[in-house]
Amino acid sequence: MSGKVYLVGAGPGDPELMTVRGLRCLRQADVVVYDRLVNPALLDEAPARAERVFVGKAPGAHSCAQEEIHAILLRHARAGRTVVRLKGGDPFVFGRGGEEALACLEAGIDWEVVPGVTSATSVPALAGIPLTHRAVSGAFAVVTGHCMEGDRLDWDALARIDTLVVLMGVSRLPLITAHLLRHGRAPETPAAILEKGTLPDERVLIGTLGSIAAETARVGVGTPAILLVGEVVRLREALAPEALLAAAV
Repeated sequence: MSGKVYLVGAGPGDPELMTVRGLRCLRQADVVVYDRLVNPALLDEAPARAERVFVGKAPGAHSCAQEEIHAILLRHARAGRTVVRLKGGDPFVFGRGGEEALACLEAGIDWEVVPGVTSATSVPALAGIPLTHRAVSGAFAVVTGHCMEGDRLDWDALARIDTLVVLMGVSRLPLITAHLLRHGRAPETPAAILEKGTLPDERVLIGTLGSIAAETARVGVGTPAILLVGEVVRLREALAPEALLAAAV
């Protein structure tokens, strides 16, 4: 009898931001197949008997090819195990969860997606930057820096979006900002880099579209990090947690 694969979103980093449904699945797992950005504290929520399989990917260093991950999920499910594929953020937002779901479907394996809190919205929010705000931003777009390969993005359209969120784009930051400037976005447009959002060692760099790449290179930024472009960045001055704390004092 085959088991089941749960594609579970672990949230943006802070373990308290995982969903109740995701945590329930994790606590029933026989096997946990997890990514690099999953908070280690969440692994402690799985049963002690559960097998833990690391398949993390970092820029230029993949511990496991995507096809191998598919094979791991299918092998354990065919053995009758409950498999939790634990992924940072949301499985269907640049998490390749769709590919893993299709692999299960084609193999006749029962599967279910458990949505997670995506970093695209939660990290800016907790840093005091709403993605939409009346009279400032009526729309936002989320893209990944990896999609620049082959020029798959419509930069002319993206340059006109009120708020732009770029995931996994730090290594291509000079190219991304150059594209937006070339397609008409003003260099004085506020911009922010949000590094390790929701975690204790989070850093926030504030600048402009014209300056943020140079500032990031100067101070050095690790991953994960998000680029945010738009007038909403100005709201952080009033809405950042530290600003609210100062106001309360």
